[in-house]
Amino acid sequence: MKKTNPKKTKKLPKLLYADAAGNIFDHPFLTMAGMSGTEAVLPEEIELIPLPEDSRLFTIPDTPPLAWDGKQQKFITVSTVREGRREMPVQAVSAFMAPGWLRTLLPACDYSRKRVQLPLWAYTAVGWDEESEQFVVAATRVDANENWQPRNYDDRQLDPLVRKMLGQFPKNRLLEQLSRCAIDYHCFAAKNLFYRRWEAPIPTSPVCNSRCLGCISLQPSDCCPSNHERINFVPTPEEIVELMLPHLLEAPEPIVSYGQGCEGDPIMQADTVAEATRRLKSAAGGRGTVNFNSNGSFPDRIRLLCDAGMDSMRFSMNSVQEELYNRYYRPVNYCFADVVQSVKIAKERGLFTMINYLVSPGVTDSPAETEALLRFLAETGVDMLQLRNLSIDPDYYNREMGAKGGGIGMYRLLQRIKKEFPRVQFGYFNRTRENFFPAGYEQGWPITR
Repeated sequence: MKKTNPKKTKKLPKLLYADAAGNIFDHPFLTMAGMSGTEAVLPEEIELIPLPEDSRLFTIPDTPPLAWDGKQQKFITVSTVREGRREMPVQAVSAFMAPGWLRTLLPACDYSRKRVQLPLWAYTAVGWDEESEQFVVAATRVDANENWQPRNYDDRQLDPLVRKMLGQFPKNRLLEQLSRCAIDYHCFAAKNLFYRRWEAPIPTSPVCNSRCLGCISLQPSDCCPSNHERINFVPTPEEIVELMLPHLLEAPEPIVSYGQGCEGDPIMQADTVAEATRRLKSAAGGRGTVNFNSNGSFPDRIRLLCDAGMDSMRFSMNSVQEELYNRYYRPVNYCFADVVQSVKIAKERGLFTMINYLVSPGVTDSPAETEALLRFLAETGVDMLQLRNLSIDPDYYNREMGAKGGGIGMYRLLQRIKKEFPRVQFGYFNRTRENFFPAGYEQGWPITR
């Protein structure tokens, strides 16, 4: 654990801790810390922002926090806090941020004491700023799109819309799947279908050829539970068009998007996806955006889908280093070179090409990953990095990735990318064709807080 001294800057936030019942307190004198990989660090002033609206706070069960002790000038484990005459055992606190914000540090705690694998959430360092009297997180905003904020999804309006559409399309199996996603899993994209607005999902594949460590739709029983159940059938092109064509024709800012959390990978159903896309593009008369999210494992199928009329493609990667990619995705019958080739094909065919870059501080901004990413950007010419906080137990991920020590700093990594590749956009969400290249996008980060 690195024992670095804090810089002489604004007073740093206080440590947050929780009691056994989950009540959260700020410490009277210990300072908030964060973790970059396996290394405890003090947050830099530039990366501390108010906790975004609609974020949540979590405890990390039975795991004591780490803090900076200014008197001892070192990081310490805080196992107990005095409450009157007794010592009360405490546990660490983490934030799960609303979409659109990228974490720059993990929660600082003594992970060697942790006894359970944490659920699939994105854990972020959080503290209490005494001067402003608010929670603060180590993060930066990477997408200004407000559509995906939880305040826009009022379930009181949803139920009658779901019932109405089920009545309109009583035999459409895909609609049954998406109604469950909207109501049971609270998927915002699925809700958009019923609200008839923005981006709607098209799950197509019950199978996948990756075995991701953090898959939200399929996990072994002895691991953390998955957040969704996968679709268990392949919809027909007719079922897809019946639901998605009205969305393209009627919704504001319409996007229909293959590759969702409640399925495997749509590249496994490329023929069905291609046929449905051809019909959608022909019938929509140029309105709306058709997007494809995938692992990109079969370059020949990517060519087929480009020819079918896709507008954009997003390829998921946790790392642009083959070894780390393989450790997380555990590919079956494809290799990392196939993914890179698919990215190049999409870009060469003129599609707006994105990387769904699954971020974890200390791994993503390690010196080796930083240099590999810069080479990857130069080689592929991708248009956007969708910087997504990877939802996984950070200790488990660090161990699986072989993380040792920390990174150069997530904020510093983004600064370097923008300096060397000003045309590469940062984001969190898919975009409509009209907004692929917005005015001034070269200077589109940092976003005003």
